[in-house]
Amino acid sequence: MDALLKKLKKYNDEEKSIINASQKDIVKAYYTTQQEFVIESSKFLKDDNLIITRKHPRFIKFPMHKHDYIELNYVFNGQLKQKIGNEEIVLKKGEMLFLNQHIEHSLEKCGEEDIIINFIINPSFFDYIFQELEKEITGEMINKFLFQSLFDNNKDGSYLYFKVSSVESIQKLMEQMILEMMDKNLLTEIKMKFTMGLLFVELMKHTHLLESKEVNYDYRRMNEIINYISDFYPSASLNELADKLNMATYNLSKLIKQSSGKTFKDLVQEKRIDEAKKILKYKSNSVEEVANLVGYDNISYFYRLFKKHTGFTPNRYRNS
Repeated sequence: MDALLKKLKKYNDEEKSIINASQKDIVKAYYTTQQEFVIESSKFLKDDNLIITRKHPRFIKFPMHKHDYIELNYVFNGQLKQKIGNEEIVLKKGEMLFLNQHIEHSLEKCGEEDIIINFIINPSFFDYIFQELEKEITGEMINKFLFQSLFDNNKDGSYLYFKVSSVESIQKLMEQMILEMMDKNLLTEIKMKFTMGLLFVELMKHTHLLESKEVNYDYRRMNEIINYISDFYPSASLNELADKLNMATYNLSKLIKQSSGKTFKDLVQEKRIDEAKKILKYKSNSVEEVANLVGYDNISYFYRLFKKHTGFTPNRYRNS
C-alpha cells in the first residue's frame, strides 16, 4: 500500500501542467466540446471501452459540472471535498461516491496528500447488474440508482455514498483496480469489468453503510418490464407483457415512455441488437442465423436496423 501511494503521489502530466502554468482555473476544452460544462466520456473512453480509471488532478478546483457518464470517486488517501447541489460532502480515505450522469457537482482543490481515483463508466456497463441480479439482494437505493442512470427520462441527479473504509474486502478490490490502472495491458478492461462486478456484490452486503439521494418514480414496474424484455426479447410482445402485468396496453406504453423516454419497441430493438453484437463477436453463426436467434425473420430489415444502431453492417461489425 505504501509503495502504491508513493507511485500515485508522483505528478502526472496533467498535474505538472497545472503547477507549471500556475493554473487557477481548469481548461474546459480539455474536458468538453459543449458550451455547458458537461465532461464528455469521449475524452477518456475510446472505441468500445465501457470503463476506465484515472487519477483526479490535484491542485485545481472543478466548478459545477455534469458528466455524460457514471462516475465513481474513490479516496485512496486524504480526502475529497465536493458540493452536490447545495449539499457539501467530505469523502474520507477509503470512502466512495457514485454519481449518475444527471447530477451537478463541484470539487474543491485537492492537496498534495489527497489521492482520488476517478472511475469513468459508460451507463450501459450496468445493464447486466440491473437486469440479472436479484432486486432483493441489490437493495432499493442501489436499484433506484441503476434504473435512473440507465432509463430515467426526467434526468434527475442521484448519488450513492458508501462509507466503507473499514470493509477490507472492498478496499482490496479497489486496490486491485488501481494496480490495473497503473499497469495497463490488453486484459485491463476485462479485469476491470469483472472486478467492478465483484465490487457491486460486496457493496450490496453493506447497504447499511450507504447514503443516497432519493428519487421517486415507478421503478418497480419498470424492473418487471426490463426483466421481461431481457428474458423474452426474441418474441417479446407488448400485449403479452400487458397481460402478465394485468395492465391496459395503452397505460403500459405510456408508463414505458414516461419512465425511459423510449417506446417498448425501442427497448426490444436495443436488446436484440446488443445480443446480436455478442453473437457476431464471439460465435460463428451466419448473419441469417443471428437474425433469427434474436427475433428477426426478415434479414434485410435486420441489416438495416443493425446498421442504424451500430453504424456497421453485421459482417463489417464482425470483421472489425
